[in-house]
Amino acid sequence: MKQIIPYGRQFIDRLDIKEVSAALTKDIITSGDITIKFEKKIVDYLKCKYAATCNSGTSALFIALKSLELKKGDKIIMPSVNFIASYNAAKLLGAKIYLADVDKYTGQMGPQDVEDCCKKYGIKNFKVLVTMYNGGYPGNAEKFKFLKKKYNCFIVEDACHALGASYKFKNKSYKIGSCSHSDICTFSLHPLKTITTGEGGIITTNNRLLFNKIKLIRSLGIKRYNKKHWQYDVLLSGLNFRLNDFQSALGISQLKKIKKFVKKRNLISSHYNNELKKVEKLIIPYFSRNYKSSHHLYIINLKENNFRYKEKLIKFMLKNGVFLQYHYIPIYRFKSFKGKYLKKNSEIYYKNAVSLPIYYGLKKEEIKSIINLIKKFFN
Repeated sequence: MKQIIPYGRQFIDRLDIKEVSAALTKDIITSGDITIKFEKKIVDYLKCKYAATCNSGTSALFIALKSLELKKGDKIIMPSVNFIASYNAAKLLGAKIYLADVDKYTGQMGPQDVEDCCKKYGIKNFKVLVTMYNGGYPGNAEKFKFLKKKYNCFIVEDACHALGASYKFKNKSYKIGSCSHSDICTFSLHPLKTITTGEGGIITTNNRLLFNKIKLIRSLGIKRYNKKHWQYDVLLSGLNFRLNDFQSALGISQLKKIKKFVKKRNLISSHYNNELKKVEKLIIPYFSRNYKSSHHLYIINLKENNFRYKEKLIKFMLKNGVFLQYHYIPIYRFKSFKGKYLKKNSEIYYKNAVSLPIYYGLKKEEIKSIINLIKKFFN
């Protein structure tokens, strides 16, 4: 049977395995020194003040929203195109959810989309704005800041695709996760992301009070006392969202390789761009020089009058051993959705956008094969 080329895959080497094995020999294998070390490495890499790890990107979003005391009836705005995690977290907390429209090519919400959503539904203020960098491209990262003052809201970056991405503002470079233009940023460490801990998440902030709340929520709301280790108090409601030490050991080892991971994804993206721009029926991604993508995904768009070919393309590629994917089905299309939404561009994006394979271990001959198959399909 022919091996399938997936749209994403982790890269684990012998050094990763060595670090995990060493962590497993320690007396303490959860909530220990290795996790603390990993969090310090994240702070150093992202240039933020505080970082907390947790057991998934979904947990990171839930903890972030709970730390902002999002509760029943509070209004929250997020993009209609995203993985379901941010919606589910807000729904579980009882918030009133509004979905803003997105750009028809990138699938990303911009500040004007938020303004349009507020105008459509008569929203004068809302508690939280969740932004999202679809595919790892941090478009508009600095541009939401003026909405914070106008609507008196918190900004949470759902950056689960964007570890390793950066942007320029006023001639200064910022890494996504620095929280220079947001209150909280969240990442995923799922195997398909830039680096992995198997499953895992990261929450960053520059606000010490928020950070203290984040740590409490991550660990059942428990505060322990150093002088009397047998005494503790429960200050608020939380759950066990902790990352263990052998996962953190993997994270430290992976973080050492993040530059070469992003560089390889960048090269694959450039190769796709150079070849697929020759295919008349495709629109390839455009990236501004002010924004550097982590290239978690490589998303192409079929020209609008060709969207009927999307499922045919996916089936054709799968038949030839290549796995393409939707990123994403708009949230309002799910039966579980209860809320209000704008959808004009979201529908165009949904019908036309397809993700191609992109990951560190993708071989040159595999990239060439993928490109040739796409050309063959359209020609």
